[in-house]
Amino acid sequence: MKTPREGFFVPANDRQILDTQDIRRALTRIAHEIIEHNRGVANLVLIGIHTRGVPLARRLAAQIQRIEGVELPVGALDISSHRDDADQVAHPGLLPTQLPVTLAERRVILVDDVICTGRTVRAAMDALVDHGRPSSIQLAVLIDRGHRELPIRPDYVGKNIPTARVEHVLVRLDEVDQEDAVSVLRLETTEVAHART
Repeated sequence: MKTPREGFFVPANDRQILDTQDIRRALTRIAHEIIEHNRGVANLVLIGIHTRGVPLARRLAAQIQRIEGVELPVGALDISSHRDDADQVAHPGLLPTQLPVTLAERRVILVDDVICTGRTVRAAMDALVDHGRPSSIQLAVLIDRGHRELPIRPDYVGKNIPTARVEHVLVRLDEVDQEDAVSVLRLETTEVAHART
């Protein structure tokens, strides 16, 4: 999930939806659902989509290890070169794709913080198949905010949050932002930032 670009959006309201304990409970439930759906954890690998999908994948792996006593491989996926809106979405440049195992015949759990249009997930699936052909790809997200533009639906959802188009879901995680919280910001489009001289 990308934060609003400086000078383009102005937050008008900030409504917190989840706190630290809510996020922990959501991830615990998702971990149980992953185990139940897959009848165990054999051949599973968790792949987080940069940026906040990566710490979420690591947290899910830790939860699954506590439940099953098995340490799952966790990877990180950069999708920048596969986006179809790269010219419209600000990103910090290429981040490392790190896959701890080969993907062939693996059941991949893609992990991201927020799903909206589905374009990030489509790009992630394209990026994944560049590295091998998994036996299946499943999707786990902390937040589903709706507004899908592609026929993509997550298998595991921490919380469904219906939103308006003028709203933005902001996920903050301790590993990246030094706090855990999910908020909904109501945004007002403004003119582009003052011209630079």
